[in-house]
Amino acid sequence: MAGVAAVLTVIGLLSGCQESEESEMVRHPGSEGSDHAEAGEIRVTFLGTSLTEGYGLDHPRDAFPGRIQAMADSAGYPVQVTEVGVSGETSAGARERIEWVMSRPTDILVLEVGANDGLRSLDPSELERNLDTIVRRAREAEPEVRILLLGMKAPPNAGPEYARRFESAFETVGGREDVALGPFLLEGVAGEPELNQADGIHPTREGHAVMARTVWKALEPILEEVNEDERPELADSLNAGANGG
Repeated sequence: MAGVAAVLTVIGLLSGCQESEESEMVRHPGSEGSDHAEAGEIRVTFLGTSLTEGYGLDHPRDAFPGRIQAMADSAGYPVQVTEVGVSGETSAGARERIEWVMSRPTDILVLEVGANDGLRSLDPSELERNLDTIVRRAREAEPEVRILLLGMKAPPNAGPEYARRFESAFETVGGREDVALGPFLLEGVAGEPELNQADGIHPTREGHAVMARTVWKALEPILEEVNEDERPELADSLNAGANGG
């Protein structure tokens, strides 16, 4: 029952929320306190729903993208995080926004998409096509962008066949487009009352802290790749620090 409750929490993200046609970029100040990317910084953009937006939290920095900024600062990565989350957004909405999102130079794009498609029982084939289009348009705008697609689960009341097709959409796009497929975003958070707000849907600050750790495990190896490929001097410095020298 706990597993079912967890997934039900995930797909309840639209409860009380309408899909917005407006969005804004929220930049999280890095270790130097600036909200503008400096030369040499790794630019990470989070595109997603109310989870990315930090719905119900007092400050954007409390949402998992803001916490990722703090974790990157602590680990010594020169990262500039930008989040572009919209409550209630489906994959079709993200598809329509991706060109605007990519108008800002981006080294790593983190996609948090799909929960609201599942809630509305939208066709997983359409989800797959939208994810394909998002990836293609992102790469048209920035051919070298790294993409991390966060995992999501379908509502159990949709049935096992729908759930299989829903999760397969993520796996298929990840395999075909060479996208890094991350873990289920709300692992350890969904269905846990102490980690969710009073609505039982949106995570608390503590829930977002768990989410940030989940995402960090998938994101840090990509940060290391960017360092090694594009900023070898930084990679050497980080390695030296890790080795105590």
